[in-house]
Amino acid sequence: MQFGEAVTDDSDAACPMSLSSLGWSNFFEDQLEPHEAGLAPHRIATVHRARLTAISQPGPVTLRLPVHSQTGDFAVGDWVLADPQTQLLHRRLARKTVLERRTEGSKTPQLAGANVDTLFIVTSCNADFNLARLERYLALANEAATTPVILLTKADTVADARSYEQQAMALQRGLAVVIVNPRAREAAATLAPWCRAGQTVALVGSSGVGKSTLVNTLAGPSQELAQQTGGIREHDAKGRHTTTSRSLHAIAGGGWVIDTPGMRTLRVSDAAFGIETLFAEITELAPLCRFSDCTHAHEPGCAVQGAVAAGGLDPERLTRWRKLVEESSTRMLGGSGPRSGSATASRSKRR
Repeated sequence: MQFGEAVTDDSDAACPMSLSSLGWSNFFEDQLEPHEAGLAPHRIATVHRARLTAISQPGPVTLRLPVHSQTGDFAVGDWVLADPQTQLLHRRLARKTVLERRTEGSKTPQLAGANVDTLFIVTSCNADFNLARLERYLALANEAATTPVILLTKADTVADARSYEQQAMALQRGLAVVIVNPRAREAAATLAPWCRAGQTVALVGSSGVGKSTLVNTLAGPSQELAQQTGGIREHDAKGRHTTTSRSLHAIAGGGWVIDTPGMRTLRVSDAAFGIETLFAEITELAPLCRFSDCTHAHEPGCAVQGAVAAGGLDPERLTRWRKLVEESSTRMLGGSGPRSGSATASRSKRR
């Protein structure tokens, strides 16, 4: 049984909660219109092919969709207005943040979660640890305006987990990196600063790194339905996909957590701001280049190449930056993204 089937349980519905504990804030309150006074806020808990489940103040419900509406337009974590009597969905409120990703060969982004305050990027201290993939997750989090936190699991399987921690911390300025055992009770206390009442966290990462186990730990033993967990192949650290859909779970100490299916491929698009934030050292050097549209590859007077030659910038880091910029350049130049006016886009042509 999926979490979406459990949210209609009568025992859950008997426990009303405040909107603020669900993540409601002035950002959403300010969007309400006078004629919508009879509608009630609901937060999307699961998105299925033909139905949506949500949580409101009285408890969990299954929403009725208007004619011609599609569930694919909604994300777990969305706030919507619905008739409290008929549960007919009226409209979706604007999102404070939205996580979306593109997969190989797909032109349509997949909505991974909405109104997420913190993105837990989960990776393990084994073959799954990959700097390039972590940078993609960080660009995703930055572009979505969520706070990224890298969680390192399986630290007990290596001799020096601190080396993994140091490599991860070097990826972005001010980045929080936490070594955590998803099965330990202490995990909830360790992550408590990001899991306060009314806060929403989302978990992303490959299969087998402990995301579902961590969801179960955060939700506590009283949850109605535990997420399934699975093992990994030891030779390449690849795990089985135990989470097949996104779902919203209450955290025992307060807040909400969105679990997502494991993903190994992540395409970055329309993420100019996210890439600039991730590679701040390159972003800050770029204006010092002789040419305003410098590619930092072969031009004379390139400040970035100068930093590489002086040993102040890792050449592999520059290579990964270039790959991400090239991958997202089509969307950025098209100006279709929320931050299309960023400096990276504007430097695409010589002034």
